[in-house]
Amino acid sequence: MFNISKRIGIVLAVALAFGRAGAIAAKEMKITVVPAEIASTAAARDDAKLFWREPTDIRSRNLFFGSGGKAHQPRGPFTFVEEDLDGSNPKFVVRDKNGVMWKAKLGAEARPETVASRFVWAVGYFTPDEYFFSSLPVKEKPKHLRRGGNLAGSGDSFFNVRLKREDKIEKKVSDWRWRKNHELSPRELNGLRVMMALVNNWDLKDDNNAVYASKKGKSVDKSSEIYMVSDLGATFGASGLGWNHDKSKGNLKAYTKSKFITKTTAEYVDFGVPATPALINIFALPQFIQRIGLRDIGKRVPRRDALWMGQLLARLSPAQIRDAFRAGGYSPEESQAFAKVVEERIAALNKL
Repeated sequence: MFNISKRIGIVLAVALAFGRAGAIAAKEMKITVVPAEIASTAAARDDAKLFWREPTDIRSRNLFFGSGGKAHQPRGPFTFVEEDLDGSNPKFVVRDKNGVMWKAKLGAEARPETVASRFVWAVGYFTPDEYFFSSLPVKEKPKHLRRGGNLAGSGDSFFNVRLKREDKIEKKVSDWRWRKNHELSPRELNGLRVMMALVNNWDLKDDNNAVYASKKGKSVDKSSEIYMVSDLGATFGASGLGWNHDKSKGNLKAYTKSKFITKTTAEYVDFGVPATPALINIFALPQFIQRIGLRDIGKRVPRRDALWMGQLLARLSPAQIRDAFRAGGYSPEESQAFAKVVEERIAALNKL
């Protein structure tokens, strides 16, 4: 039998080996960077591939209601349709009184995802319509769920729920990749990398990115595709996967303590997100290796592109920033504390 010191030594040796492997993988998969002065916008490059639109109305955008606005928010009563077992978080589908389908997400990601969608949309990127409910009454609620039953009340309600519109006229046709992506404008892609660092999104797997296309009957029209980060749940917490997944998301203390900009040169900026996962995750080796390889997404962002995104964010008012956190069900005190960190990060970008 190994004693405890030998076991720790083995774990550390394996961690070092895979850390080197991850560094090599990251070097081999560097994101292609094009100088800002020759980077075209997404609209100029290809009207069919919608990724970013200039937010000319950024100062007046309503960050409480987000991309869907007040007019398209979910309308109760809600009726349970089916459970959704995809992904790692408990989810199910409900139908509102207007017949609109919404995917409900429970757990630690519900609040921060709602907030993150507001900031990403505010600066011109596409996001799903998302809304947060601290309590969601659901008719025909099942007695038992395979996941998330502990997040249900004793009556007909679920607590802390994010609702995302399930659009009947659009269909997910594929994922898109952060690396070697030649379909998207470099400046806007780099700007989105900055946004992921701003909100501390450490879960930047490619399968959290979606390409949507319009449905025409049973066929799909790929002539106008929309690119977006479809899962923004792992945000506003730690800068990397920790030992406790819940504390890595929507955690004010972790978000405040995390490093934003870690290095600057005359041409590039390095961000602290995604960070190296906590060592305990090495016991899930495939996931550990994958996340080691994600670190380069936050590295070597062209300084001009980071400043460009900072200038867009600087147009947001203090009230808009706090409205985004109110939309996620955070208290006025929590909203103020989170907003202070966001404002400090925006100021840091504008000093580049």
